[in-house]
Amino acid sequence: MTEPSQATQEALSYTSYLGLDEVLNAQRMRSDEHDELLFIVIHQVYELWFKQILHEAAFLQANLEKGNTAHSIRTLRRILTILKVAVAQIDVLETMTPSQFTSFRARLDASSGFQSAQFRELEAVLGRRDERVFAHYPEDGEQRKRIAEAMARPSLFDSFLTYLKVSGYAVDCDRDVTRPVEPSPALQAILLDVYSDDGGPSVVAECLVDLDEGMQEWRYRHVKMVERTIGDKTGTGGSSGATYLRTTLFQPMFPDLWAVRSRL
Repeated sequence: MTEPSQATQEALSYTSYLGLDEVLNAQRMRSDEHDELLFIVIHQVYELWFKQILHEAAFLQANLEKGNTAHSIRTLRRILTILKVAVAQIDVLETMTPSQFTSFRARLDASSGFQSAQFRELEAVLGRRDERVFAHYPEDGEQRKRIAEAMARPSLFDSFLTYLKVSGYAVDCDRDVTRPVEPSPALQAILLDVYSDDGGPSVVAECLVDLDEGMQEWRYRHVKMVERTIGDKTGTGGSSGATYLRTTLFQPMFPDLWAVRSRL
């Protein structure tokens, strides 16, 4: 008879289940400044939330493509709640004054939030198609591969189009998914019917508008946080900081869902 492994002999605990030894020792400060720990913890928590949103988004796309309205709505509402938590965390980061951030900023070297591969992957899942983001990642690296694969797959909006077709609407799903979503008068006419029917698809559409608005809120709060912390200084890693971030504002991910509102 095979002896049980040491892992199976040890009782599972709260610490071992959550991997807390690894998690709580992952904050590797590069200075003695008090505020650096807060900066690290907040950004690590963001990465955990990005991981969860990507997990939920994959589940959402699968359910949309199957025409599962209830599961799609529940998943969208979970993603929206996570986004609200992520935006609220900026309030915590803004308790750090510019001088407190400056005290350890130089220790960040070339590291920058622009290098968050999970956020770039999330943008791709939500429909962004911009190969300029690859500049931050080695050509043969795993992170670049994941972003490229996300850009080559149907986006969340493409899954929504499939959902509408499965739900009985005459949607043309034959779109080049490697291209950004462009406004479509034909689709907007169908969306008018969706809203007129006032059924499950209209609720899903409204949740997507909420998601679009939530992402725009995240971008706006991020810009203002950067402005109040470093002004118009060059960002860490040589980025243009707030100057670049401002260019990302007020660019809807789902333009048809916004364009149709003036006709409802």
